[in-house]
Amino acid sequence: PQPLLIVISGTSGVGKDAVLCGLKQRDLPLHFVVTATSRPPRANEVPGVDYFFFSRDEFERRIANGEFIEHTMVYSDWKGIPRWQIDDALRSGKDVILRVDVQGAMKLRKLYPEAVLIFLIPEGEEEWFNRLSRRNTDTPDELKVRLATARTEVEQIGNFDYVVLNARNLLDRAVDDILEIINAEHHKVHHRKSIE
Repeated sequence: PQPLLIVISGTSGVGKDAVLCGLKQRDLPLHFVVTATSRPPRANEVPGVDYFFFSRDEFERRIANGEFIEHTMVYSDWKGIPRWQIDDALRSGKDVILRVDVQGAMKLRKLYPEAVLIFLIPEGEEEWFNRLSRRNTDTPDELKVRLATARTEVEQIGNFDYVVLNARNLLDRAVDDILEIINAEHHKVHHRKSIE
């Protein structure tokens, strides 16, 4: 079967990273896209595993060469998705898993129309708000902004192929659901044509 590009997205705080970790723990032949940054590695980070680390000049040269699907400045450092991370893995026949925000998923849909877009949701707005609150990384005003952004992002669900519930304490179920989607997509008949 053709290799798949699986894009996992959803609002902030829905558990995208936790789901990705759960998928990695299954030890399946999947390629998990590693993003790039211009910041120096931290003590516990492994180049090529956690990030690709480039100097600012190198990163900007790669931007100019069109090597990133998307890139943005985050806290005065560049971050980006290297095009080769997706294209090389797909050419090798591996399914590719990528975690992005909703805006990034919409951009990937344009660049890779065959991509399988999965939108993660929590049990409800109250649970989602509790998850964000437990992080202790946002002020009350920032939480309000995240909630407003999330409501806008949820309106994009119709542009996704699947919705997966990432319920509290049921991470394995969300991971199983994504693996079932991948399996179903591999068995799907693509490019149906009318019979004349």
